[in-house]
This record gives sequence, structure tokens and C-alpha cells, in this order.
Amino acid sequence: MQIHVIDAGHFKLDGGAMFGVVPKTIWNKQMPADENNLCSWAMRCLLVDTGKQLILIDSGMGEKQDARWQGFYYRHGEGDLIKSIKKAGYSPNEITDVLSTHLHFDHCGGSVQWNSTKDRLELVFPNAKYWTHSEHWESAMKPNPREKATFLKENILPMQESGALHFVDKIEAPFGENISLLYADGHTEKMIMPKIKHGEKTYLFIADTVPSHAHIPVPYVMGYDVRPLQTMSEKEALLKQAVDNNWTIVFDHDPTHEAATIQLTEKGFRVADFEQI
Repeated sequence: MQIHVIDAGHFKLDGGAMFGVVPKTIWNKQMPADENNLCSWAMRCLLVDTGKQLILIDSGMGEKQDARWQGFYYRHGEGDLIKSIKKAGYSPNEITDVLSTHLHFDHCGGSVQWNSTKDRLELVFPNAKYWTHSEHWESAMKPNPREKATFLKENILPMQESGALHFVDKIEAPFGENISLLYADGHTEKMIMPKIKHGEKTYLFIADTVPSHAHIPVPYVMGYDVRPLQTMSEKEALLKQAVDNNWTIVFDHDPTHEAATIQLTEKGFRVADFEQI
């Protein structure tokens, strides 16, 4: 098995929204905001080559929305989904599976693009199965008011219309014995967190339960979460497992750190060591 970090670029979100009730005087020390109170965040994806499957986990926000929409999120940096996949030594046509941890625009938008004449949407990875959880799919199709602006039909419906949509809860071990799937409901309904056993190491792509190292303390919960108290409970349980089993946590949005091991201190959960995958 080979695991590659895929850089789908950076974008900006409001620091207050990213840290919820945590005061800016605290979070700004770790994630400095600009003059508009915006912080830079990564759109980090993983590409896992099992030898039998080539699995892309998340795909960033893509580029099909117009300039005005893109301007809301201040895309920046050198990261690019397709270029990063090619840099890892693969082509988009080789990807067999696309697993979206959830269908918010910054996690699945890169899976769909305009065709060459810009009159039809098409899949970026034409030979892949596109995976989500059936309950999450239902919540995306009938979004609550809190999530309506982040479930974009143009990102989601082409998966179904092309016949490529599959549900991870309808098949046993879709990615083999070394990749198991954990779920969380605090950020959004049935968010998928892949746990990957690679040699002696275990990586947990923890998605938006812990989007960055600055979110490791249990009360540091995003304002975007639909059930913040549940996120706290899920986070505490997952971080305890990470400590007990020496898992490496992979951050989807941390702008500087790919991953870390976790320790439990007198002040709660904290980074033990930062790692690169």
C-alpha cells in the first residue's frame, strides 16, 4: 500500500466560524486571521493505492463555480487537485474509487467539472465509483437550513445521474481489510472517517471532527457543526482511541501540518508529535 497526500489548494474561512465559541484572543495565536478575520485553510486529500484499488479521499472544492462565488473563499496557493495526483504518479483515469468524507463543497467539488464546451457537467474521474453514506446522501438531497448553502447540487447530482454513486453502508468492506470506516454525526449526518492500516502505523483521516491541530482541545468546535455537543463527545472518544492505540491523526484543513500523534495531558488532549505522511 502507498499513501499520498494530495494538495487541492487553500481557501479562507472566517476564524470565528471555524472556532465557534472559543475567543479570538485564544485561537488567533495558532491560526492568525487577516484584516477581514479570515484564516487560511488547506483542502488536504489522500490518495491510497492498495494494489487493487486507487482510492481518492475527498477532492477539494473544484473550479467550476464562477469567479464571484470563488471570490467568497479567496482561493490561493499553488495546490491543484489534478496536478497533485499527477505529481504522485497517477492519472485521473486510473482512480477506481472516490470517497467523499461528506458532501460539503470543499470536500467533493473537485469530483465534478464542466465539459470542454461548458454545457454539461461530467465526472472528473470517469472510471471511478463515487462513495458516500446513504443517510448522508439523503441529508444532502433535503438539506437543513444550516447546511443548504454548502450542499451544492452541481457537485452532487452528477454522481447519481452518471450511475457512479455507491453507498458505503450497503456493502461490506468496500476498500479491503486495511481500510475501515468510522462515522460521526456532529459536523454533519454520517460523516465518514477512513482508518487506514499501513504497515505498523494506523492513520485516521478524521475529516471535520478535528480539522486542524488547533482544534484538538475538545471544546474547540466549529460553528458550522449541526450538533456541536455531539461533535465534542465524538471527538473525545476518537482522540482517546488515538492515544490508546497510537493512531496518527490526519488533518484535512490544517494549513501547515499534515498529521500528528496525540497525547493526553493535565490540560486535555494535545499534539504529541507532528508527522508527515
